[in-house]
Amino acid sequence: MCVYTLQLHFLPQQKNKMKDKTMNIFFFFFFTCFFSILSPLNARNVSPLPSFSGSAPQNRIPAVYAFGDSTLDSGNNDYITTLFTGDHLPYGRDFPGHAASGRFTNGRLTGDFLVSYLGLKRALPPYLAPKLSDQELLSGVSFASAGTGFDELTAQTASVINMDTQIRYFREYLGKINKTAGAEKSAEIIKNGLFVISAGTNDMVFNYYDLPLRTVQYSLPEYHDFLLHRLENVVQKLHFLGARKFVISGMPPIGCLPVQRTIGSLLPGQHILQRICTEKQNLDTQAYNQKLQNLIQRFQATLSGSIFAYTDCYGPMMDMVNNPSKYGFEVTGQGCCGTGMIEMGFLCSGLLPACSDASKYMFWDAVHPTEATYRTLASILQQSVLPRFLV
Repeated sequence: MCVYTLQLHFLPQQKNKMKDKTMNIFFFFFFTCFFSILSPLNARNVSPLPSFSGSAPQNRIPAVYAFGDSTLDSGNNDYITTLFTGDHLPYGRDFPGHAASGRFTNGRLTGDFLVSYLGLKRALPPYLAPKLSDQELLSGVSFASAGTGFDELTAQTASVINMDTQIRYFREYLGKINKTAGAEKSAEIIKNGLFVISAGTNDMVFNYYDLPLRTVQYSLPEYHDFLLHRLENVVQKLHFLGARKFVISGMPPIGCLPVQRTIGSLLPGQHILQRICTEKQNLDTQAYNQKLQNLIQRFQATLSGSIFAYTDCYGPMMDMVNNPSKYGFEVTGQGCCGTGMIEMGFLCSGLLPACSDASKYMFWDAVHPTEATYRTLASILQQSVLPRFLV
C-alpha cells in the first residue's frame, strides 16, 4: 500500500470538501485494519477448471482474451503476492467443484459464460495458472487482475498486475502458441479472437473517491480523460499485436456498490446513516461512459480492419437496483458475504457468515456482483453485442 503525506493550504470554502475526503480515507483504513484481523491465512486451495467435453461449434471467434480487473480475473491474482485474492471460501462456493477458483464471486464471471456460449470451453482460465493444456491456451485465457485499473497508481496501491504487464504476458502468450500452432495459424486465431476489456472502477474508487490521491492532480473530467488515454494505449498495443475484435465495457453504477453506500452514509450530509446510492458518483460514471463510447467510435473510424463494440453494464445494473424482482433479486444494497456492507477480498473470509442463497443477491461482497448478476450481463452481451462479431 502506498502512503502519501501531503501538506496543502486551502481556501476557507475548500476546507469542508477536504474534511469529507479525509473522513473517506479514515473509514477506508479503519475498515481494512479492523477486519484484516478476522481474515484467516488461507492455503491456496483453488478449484480446478471444469473440463469441456463437447466439440466447439463452427464460429468466427476461436478464442477469447480478457484484460482488466476483477470482473474478468479468473484467478491470476492467486499466483502473485497480494491481499487481493479470491483463493479462499466462501468465494467460489457455487463454482463447479464448490471450491475457491480465484474469481471474486460465488461462481462464474461474464468471461466464463462467454466462452461457454461460444462452445470453446466451460470456463476462461487465468493465464498464470500452471500446466494449461495447448487447447486451453489456443482457445483463450484471462490476463486480468483484480484490483487493477488503467491508472498505474491503482495497480501499485493494490500490488496487482498493471495493464502494461498484462500486455507483456500477452506477448509471452503469443510466443507459446506460435510454438504450438505455428505463426500462421496463431496469427489467424488472434485476428479472429475476441478481446474483452473491463477496468476503470478501481481507479475511481481507490484514487478519486475513497482515497482521493488523484484529486490533487486532476479535476474529474481530466481524470476521466487520463483513464481513457491509458485505455487508448492498451487498445493500440493490442491492435499492433494482431487483435481486431474488441468488446470494451463501461463502468457500473459506482455509487450503488455496497461499500460506496456504506462510506457515503458515514459522511456528514442530509443522507448520513442512510445507505443509499451516491448520486454524484453515478452521474460521474455516466459522464465517463459517454466519453468512452465516443472514444470507441473513434477507434472504429481509425483502426482499419477492426470491429469495436461497447457493452453497457451501467444501465442493466441500475435496472437491477430499481427493479430487483424482475431479476429474481431480494437484496441489492448489500452483499451476500458477512454484513455485505464493507467486506471484500481477504475481508470476506470463511470466518464470517454468508447468505444461504446468493442467487437472491445482486452483489456477492461489498464490491463484486454475484454469479446471477454476471449471468444476466453475459446474456445481454450475447444477445446485443456478439452478433456483430459472428456475421
